[in-house]
Amino acid sequence: MNRTNIPQTDSIQELADFWDTHDLTDLEEELEEVSEPVFENLVIIQLKPEELEVIETLAKPRGISPANLIREWVLEHIEAKV
Repeated sequence: MNRTNIPQTDSIQELADFWDTHDLTDLEEELEEVSEPVFENLVIIQLKPEELEVIETLAKPRGISPANLIREWVLEHIEAKV
């Protein structure tokens, strides 16, 4: 396994991809204990499977995740109201 650093990102997908290909024990010296919530700005929405399927279909040709597409839509609506 190649020596690499833990990515400094807020992207859950990026971190998941990283940990899918790396072993925690190889990076122990980089780990630190945290006392505050890490994902306190996390918002969970419930979608029907068919709704998620449509969002995935719209996100794929743009090369972005469904979550990023939803975030773009929310930001567009916020900007329209400001």
